[in-house]
Amino acid sequence: MLELEGMPHFGDAMRRVSAWYEQAVIDRPPIRFARHNVQHGAGQPLDTSRWPTLKDRWFDAEYQVDQFIQRIEGCLFHAETFPVFWPNLGPEIYAAFYGCDLEFQDVTSYAKPIVHDWDDMATLRLDTENPYLKKIDEITRVAIERAPGQFLIGYTDLHPGIDCAAAWRDPQSLCIDMAMEPDDVMILVDLANRDFVRIFKHFVAPLMAHQGISAGWMCIPCQGQLHLPAADFASLVSPQMFDEFILPSLAQQMEHADRNIFHMDGRGVAKNIDRILELPRLDAIQWAQGIGSDRPILQWVPLIKKIQAAGKSVIVDIAPDELEDFIGSVRPEGIYLWIAADPGTEEAIIRRTESW
Repeated sequence: MLELEGMPHFGDAMRRVSAWYEQAVIDRPPIRFARHNVQHGAGQPLDTSRWPTLKDRWFDAEYQVDQFIQRIEGCLFHAETFPVFWPNLGPEIYAAFYGCDLEFQDVTSYAKPIVHDWDDMATLRLDTENPYLKKIDEITRVAIERAPGQFLIGYTDLHPGIDCAAAWRDPQSLCIDMAMEPDDVMILVDLANRDFVRIFKHFVAPLMAHQGISAGWMCIPCQGQLHLPAADFASLVSPQMFDEFILPSLAQQMEHADRNIFHMDGRGVAKNIDRILELPRLDAIQWAQGIGSDRPILQWVPLIKKIQAAGKSVIVDIAPDELEDFIGSVRPEGIYLWIAADPGTEEAIIRRTESW
């Protein structure tokens, strides 16, 4: 078993997560003391003087890893808050492997559409020498060199299928296409899934060789090959279109991983929950509720119970002051709590969940 400086209980934490995948509890549910979508280096001032462009900063592999190491230096990681570094060039990196250029901002990037008419689909070819793919490889190599004894490494955020098709085509155009030119949309989605297994295994293989564990942007480890499927675009279309254009793609992706945690991005995607829960290789759902009227968590208890009743596990992002009411409303089996708590309260939260 691996050993990490800031996580002396790593073995116990891994056993709790392994039980969680099976909707089981050893002594308490796993807990991650962080919020959803925390960025590497979040909250730290960025020194931009050393790079001529934002892209140069993003492409600085040593800087990406150094920033992460500085952020975790001297930290103790309580419960199941695993220190995981994952190479990140933005959520549409998968589309960029086929020729999309990325427009970089401070904390994210966006793909520039390249399918302006359907004839452009003929140009979509995976390029293993693509600069974005090679850069992810470089960042991964640097992390592997620096990681031993300090942190785990995950793979980059992969969005094949409908999200990739939307990046190639443009989301608004793709919505119209689904109604007007559905056959072409289906071809595009198939193209966006065609090389998924090859790409997925390309990035997971060095992690398995290095640490015997895979992980991704959710910072949850797996003793096997973990895929984090998503379909954020689903919030823009009807359940009927979800069934036709999106669901088969998700099922195809999940066939090739040992574990699958679906990123369900808010109520717009949650309207498809019944169909998502029918996916045979699905292990868990990360419920990414929104802000504002989507809070508090208690309004989503029926959704969480439905996920549990289907035999799937669920990640729930809650505020510390919601914990007591939440514990009184759901059973602990299959729950992974994400709580952005004050460090001084973490031990008390751990003790409270032991009596859940």
